[in-house]
Amino acid sequence: MSDRQAFGAYLKGKRNERGITIRAMAYGIGVAAGYYCDIESGRRTPIGLCLLDRAIDVLKLTEADRQTVYDYAGKARSAAPPDLTQYINGSKAVRSALRAAKEKASDEDWQRFIGELERKG
Repeated sequence: MSDRQAFGAYLKGKRNERGITIRAMAYGIGVAAGYYCDIESGRRTPIGLCLLDRAIDVLKLTEADRQTVYDYAGKARSAAPPDLTQYINGSKAVRSALRAAKEKASDEDWQRFIGELERKG
């Protein structure tokens, strides 16, 4: 399964779980039903952040599911998850940190860093 197909399958699964038709989903995010169907089937690149946020709202997704949608969308575009792009591009320090981490940080280093951020509340 391609990354685009995985993204579409995830959205389709969530839509089906909630009993929302393709037409209702498309209407809710403001696109044509055929266009939305192409997204779910992996024939189109994932929608941008604004429409993703609308889809997430229509589906009433949890925060964990929201992050999964963003991760799938980024992977399908071979890019950073769309919810992080503006943050990354908006801060030279973040970009520098990520570049340094790319070369030196382990998963354990990241887990410690995440723990520190969570303790900050």
